[in-house]
Amino acid sequence: MIFRTLKPNEYELLKVFLYEAIFIPEGTEAPDCSIIELPELSMYYEDFGDGRADYCVAADDDGQIVGAVWTRIMDDYGHIDDETPSLAISVLKEYRDKGIGARLLQEMLMLLKEQGYKRVSLSVQKANYAAGMYRRAGFITVDERDDEYLMVCELA
Repeated sequence: MIFRTLKPNEYELLKVFLYEAIFIPEGTEAPDCSIIELPELSMYYEDFGDGRADYCVAADDDGQIVGAVWTRIMDDYGHIDDETPSLAISVLKEYRDKGIGARLLQEMLMLLKEQGYKRVSLSVQKANYAAGMYRRAGFITVDERDDEYLMVCELA
């Protein structure tokens, strides 16, 4: 397993990983794949690579991308301000619970710090087990909404 920057010709994979990032509570039916075409979700991948904080680190298992973490400055669920990138992350189901997500997260935090960003934000549903991973990585809750946390990690 290697962790590397996603190549521009692989950006289309962000659609797959965005769909995989959708938290589906136990006993709930998964939404149709077309959900990622909604404006509030398509902003995570449309024209990726054109923004100043468009970064993506991928987990590559012998040529197959099995996980991705990416950032953008956008007015999404995790938006803090126009200087703070929002983060999205997911790992294919069969590769979860192997530490890949935590490693991807650490790689991205290092990359953002090297690029001079002061902090990064995200939104996570309260019931999502990944909230614990974010806390262990240094994210703190700065706001609570009905069913989700708005979290920030200070990079300085």
